[in-house]
Amino acid sequence: MPPSGSGSASSNELRGTAPKLADLLDDVVYGDIWERTELSKRDRSLITVAALTALYRSDQLRGHIIRALDNGVTREEIAEVITHISLYAGMPGSVTAGGIAREVFEERG
Repeated sequence: MPPSGSGSASSNELRGTAPKLADLLDDVVYGDIWERTELSKRDRSLITVAALTALYRSDQLRGHIIRALDNGVTREEIAEVITHISLYAGMPGSVTAGGIAREVFEERG
């Protein structure tokens, strides 16, 4: 993980207004939690995409779909997670997530 100040896109956006929150994202979320070995980054990405879809957190979802693809999750698996979670957490969040996934897939070619 990069040192504080050069971290995730979300922490960089926060750095000017909430520097401690940006540090927590870089140091704890991405520097510690995402680096633990009990789950692979691929598995963490699947869980995170499912949770953000279920919670209707579309602002964070785009970045985590990109991260999931970078961590080896396939487009088909992302689509399946979004579909599967709709049965348990609701259709509106999954429809929104599907649209965000489509945009990310199109941007990636």
